[in-house]
Amino acid sequence: MSELNPCMTCGACCAWFRVSFYWAEGDDAGGIVPSHLTEQVTPFLRCMSGTLHKPCRCVALEGTPGESVRCTIYENRPTPCREFAMSGENGVVNDACNRARAAWGLPPLGETPPLSGLPLNAATAESSRVQLPAD
Repeated sequence: MSELNPCMTCGACCAWFRVSFYWAEGDDAGGIVPSHLTEQVTPFLRCMSGTLHKPCRCVALEGTPGESVRCTIYENRPTPCREFAMSGENGVVNDACNRARAAWGLPPLGETPPLSGLPLNAATAESSRVQLPAD
C-alpha cells in the first residue's frame, strides 16, 4: 500500500506563503477558484484571502499547521497550489516547503520524508487534504 506524503497533512506552506494567481482563475471569470475567497492584488493578479500580508494563512486552510489540516477547496485550488511540489516527491527536496516548515518550528523534510502511515487515498479524505501554494 502506498503511503501519504507528510505534506498532505502539514499545511505550513498554506500559512506562510502568499498564494497569488492570474485573475481569470476565479469562478467569476470562468475559472474554478471560489472568487469570494480571493482578493485583488493588481489588475491582473488575485491572491487567496489571508495570504496578502504577513502573518498569513490561506482562508481555505482548516486545522492546525504541522498537525492536521485540510484544504476546503482542494479540488478548486489555484495553479500555484497545484504546482507546489511535495517535498520528497520523486526524491527531490522542496526548499520552499522546508522554509515554511521552519517558520512553524517543524523539522525539514529530507529526500525520503517520514511516512505518516496513512494510505495514499487518504489525500482525498475530508480531514487530510491540504493546499500546496508556491512562494
